[in-house]
Amino acid sequence: MKPYFISLGAGMLIGIIYALMQVRSPAPPAIALIGLLGMLLGEQVVPPIKRLLAGQPVTATWFHRECTPKITGLPPVIQVSALRQAPDDTQH
Repeated sequence: MKPYFISLGAGMLIGIIYALMQVRSPAPPAIALIGLLGMLLGEQVVPPIKRLLAGQPVTATWFHRECTPKITGLPPVIQVSALRQAPDDTQH
């Protein structure tokens, strides 16, 4: 959550500087946000293409695990089956 607050604070600081200099931001906010979304989505076009060219399947599970966290900024979901297979370090 900290990076979101840092990003918001940096944006507000730039907005204050623009207001003090009496200039407008270089792009309307909605257009800028749509552009950023396009960049995020565009970045995720390459991994599935690379995977297909390597002869590997592109499944919804793979996309959800590999691409969705990069688009949303949320940490990847750990599958329960992976946790069951992990060795338990608490037992000696």
